[in-house]
Amino acid sequence: MNIKIKTGLQFSGILLSVLMVNSAPLRAMESHSEPANAQFKTIEQPLSTKMVVTVSGLALIGLELWWFLFSKPKAKKATLNEETQELEILVDGGYQPNRITVQSGKKVRLNFIRKDPSHCLDKVLFPDFNIAQDLPLNQTTTIEFIPEESGEYTFSCGMNMVRGVVEVQH
Repeated sequence: MNIKIKTGLQFSGILLSVLMVNSAPLRAMESHSEPANAQFKTIEQPLSTKMVVTVSGLALIGLELWWFLFSKPKAKKATLNEETQELEILVDGGYQPNRITVQSGKKVRLNFIRKDPSHCLDKVLFPDFNIAQDLPLNQTTTIEFIPEESGEYTFSCGMNMVRGVVEVQH
């Protein structure tokens, strides 16, 4: 079993145990106290319904944690054409693909096609390569550079809200 899934299941089990242990004293207090506002009526639910709702909520929390913390987008490899690695990137609410794999020492040509009219995405920045390029709407903009060393190099919009990664391999 994947260690991420195993950790998530363990976390969900611990959280469920804490919720069940803490709910017993509250039920005891509710039965002996008078409601503060008599117009509201307590509706008792069966334990099975409470368990299903709790487990469903914990499963959704686990899914969100996995999605935002543990999932990693798949990288798209640039195609090699006569010593130039080339890839088309669609700019529409983000960069698609937002993770690119290239080889070191060979020219990289990225063709950005901007479809999103928001001002955030009207510029792309590659700080490690000293590149700042405007992206006109509905046009292809070509950016070329040669990565010499392996590693991960980020690129972003002008506001640094939308990001991508160029993964350079040997």
